[in-house]
Amino acid sequence: MSNSEPGALLGAADIRELAAALGVRPTKQRGQNFVIDANTVRRIVRTAEVGPEDVVVEVGPGLGSLTLALLDTADRVVAVEIDDVLAGALPATVEARLPAKAGSFALVHSDAMLVRELPGPAPTALVANLPYNVAVPVLLHMLDTFPSIERTLVMVQAEVADRLAAAPGSKVYGVPSVKANWYADVKRAGSIGRNVFWPAPNVDSGLVSLVRRSEPVKTTASKREVFAVVDAAFAQRRKTLRAALAGWAGSAPAAEAALVAAGVSPQARGEALTVEEFARIAEHKGAGA
Repeated sequence: MSNSEPGALLGAADIRELAAALGVRPTKQRGQNFVIDANTVRRIVRTAEVGPEDVVVEVGPGLGSLTLALLDTADRVVAVEIDDVLAGALPATVEARLPAKAGSFALVHSDAMLVRELPGPAPTALVANLPYNVAVPVLLHMLDTFPSIERTLVMVQAEVADRLAAAPGSKVYGVPSVKANWYADVKRAGSIGRNVFWPAPNVDSGLVSLVRRSEPVKTTASKREVFAVVDAAFAQRRKTLRAALAGWAGSAPAAEAALVAAGVSPQARGEALTVEEFARIAEHKGAGA
């Protein structure tokens, strides 16, 4: 349900005017591509199923396109922005465009990878147009740091979206797929064209939905131990697990013993395994000792 006055959201002319006033030029270094289409941000909020009870954290709000659409619907929005100029300007944009919701907005001026706590109530949702160059590490960090986040919808490079949502056996299934699945059920939630951004990126974008698992992966191994197996398995993805995990286990025979104990074929490759199977392997490190 919309609370805003008509025209509260930012359009292409508004974005360019704001950027010019601030002397902002989007940089590739920070993966900045600003959304200039109000219908797109409305669609993102709708797809994310943001409601009036939600406390949403947004990473990389930029000039505020998505921020305003989120504030229009959510109970509260906390935006995390690393850029000095953008962080300084966003509260004023919110105040000017959605004055009735300005008290429901908070800004954290920081690198998202360094954020360990957020002001106010715990976030229930993460919705963001993530900078392409840091999308996966930021996503995993936020899911790990804030277990209260139940639902996530992120816009990322289409290729990254495919990797995150890939199932075992897919050619693009890899480290991001397994690690995201540790936390959540992951699926593609749509595509976004290039023409809704300024500047237009050279790649297509995709939406990825992550709904936190109602039950965590059942394992006696720690997340760190499981992720170590995942990293080793995909570091040499063309090799069999017996060979790929030799360094992790201490030797190829030790890797084979762990795999056999976990019920996984030593001749299998990482791209065939579920997160649960990786967890079982982690549990059986040292099985042949």
